[in-house]
Amino acid sequence: MEAPVTLIEHITASQRQYPLATGAFTMLMEAVALAAKIIAHEVNTAGLGRLIGLSGRRNVQGEEVAKMDEFANATFVHTLTRCGEVCALASEELAVPIRLPGVPDPAHYAVVFDPLDGSSNIDVSVPVGTIFGVYRRVSAADGLGAVEDMLQKPRALVAAGYALYGSSTNFVYSTGRGVHGFTYDPTLGEFLLSHSDIRVPARGSIISANLAYRPRWEPDTERGISSLLEPSGSDTRYSLRYVGSLVADAHRTLLKGGLFLYPADRNSPQGKLRLLYEAGPFAYLFENAGGKATDGRQPILDKQPETLHDRTALIIGGREDVDAFLNGAQST
Repeated sequence: MEAPVTLIEHITASQRQYPLATGAFTMLMEAVALAAKIIAHEVNTAGLGRLIGLSGRRNVQGEEVAKMDEFANATFVHTLTRCGEVCALASEELAVPIRLPGVPDPAHYAVVFDPLDGSSNIDVSVPVGTIFGVYRRVSAADGLGAVEDMLQKPRALVAAGYALYGSSTNFVYSTGRGVHGFTYDPTLGEFLLSHSDIRVPARGSIISANLAYRPRWEPDTERGISSLLEPSGSDTRYSLRYVGSLVADAHRTLLKGGLFLYPADRNSPQGKLRLLYEAGPFAYLFENAGGKATDGRQPILDKQPETLHDRTALIIGGREDVDAFLNGAQST
């Protein structure tokens, strides 16, 4: 029986394909994986400690912050700043980015992350997760990192991924050469390869959307969803599943196919998900897994962020499912 492949072994083997690689990216990913392990432990024991509930403050978007949000954000900031390979980092929970010098050499990467997506669900034991994206530095390498290192189109990502804290802890990432999933073995303290070269089924049977917002949707979104759920002359092939935690819903869609959508509406005309911290990394993962990601009008990967906290609509899924939705949206 072959020994299982660990996350770091997998990353190291992939890095060998690049003759000029220095090992900096592996060190960065080790820091991300360590943060995920620490957060997984706290999430799984949250009910026994003091991290359930709200912290009493609001973040830069005006949203109430859970205690676990603060813990997860502090954990990521600590591991990423300590690894020495990050020139700048930005988080959904930070009003301004953290700019860093490389230690001892210039750092080559900038990291954006949502430290704990779906944290309001912890109180009721619904799966939550962490989302991250890694950009190559574009600012001068002889000083601190800059905001411009993170205000890049998602197509410029050099890596993206997420950790899902549920019945098991999963870690999924891509560097542009396939999407790979790992499951955490707490007895070994390692993420072990469990889903190699994930491919999104071109056509699935599940739609994930909050239909309670349907009366607020734009006409084209309503046409698109109606074409899938209420096709004329036949029964719909789709069923509805909606957890309300982006990482959980997107993880299922990545593995099973179908469609996840969080469209713009009258209350949120630009959309509600963050381009840098949520939509961009998932678009990168789905495109690299053979799926598709759009805001309904253009590919998510081609959207240029203007600020660190830009929002967007998000539609991701199997290529045929997304195309079917878009074709229905454009019908009159």
